[in-house]
Amino acid sequence: MDERVRYAGDQYERAIFQGETDGLLAADRQLDAAEAELAVARGKLLHGRFLDGPGQEDPRELELFRRALELYDALGDERGRAEALFWIGCFHQVVRDDAEPAQEALESSAALARQTGDQLILSYALRHLGIAAHRAGRADEAARLLGESTQLRRSLGFTAGVAANQVGLIHLAIDQGRHADAESLLAEATTLAASANASTITNQLTAARGRL
Repeated sequence: MDERVRYAGDQYERAIFQGETDGLLAADRQLDAAEAELAVARGKLLHGRFLDGPGQEDPRELELFRRALELYDALGDERGRAEALFWIGCFHQVVRDDAEPAQEALESSAALARQTGDQLILSYALRHLGIAAHRAGRADEAARLLGESTQLRRSLGFTAGVAANQVGLIHLAIDQGRHADAESLLAEATTLAASANASTITNQLTAARGRL
């Protein structure tokens, strides 16, 4: 059992048996935090099913991420807000291909992640902002954003994430005629993806190699 749920049960018993109600508010806030974390986790599972399936939107995904944001707002949890905003932005970008709300949520997520020092969420927000810039034809901006995300992921030891970013950097290099750079990135990314057992990224790299 989650300790926050156990704590809430303890505070309930203290209230009804001992008349001690001081802990009820704290217990309620802890449950709000647990609910927010659960909402993000469930939303991520639905996002994974979307990516693995026929591409059919499940409206519960966005509802869960919005509920998490609402709870984190009430708690004043800026790190949590950064995470929820990222997933809202990711949903709009990946599931709905809706650029404007995606950009707004991702930029807000990146700003909050910088403020709170959450380098992992920042790396995700920057990655998807880089994807948005690439789609909009802003190659230099895309390379800068993906490059910053990649540096963060290297510092975190997030090997599969580095390789995933390099897929985008490879396509950018090919688009700009920098085939030697693309070959170098491809070689490193292939090694990283294999070491992380990231078969999905390996398949993406194979597709990118076909463009060279």
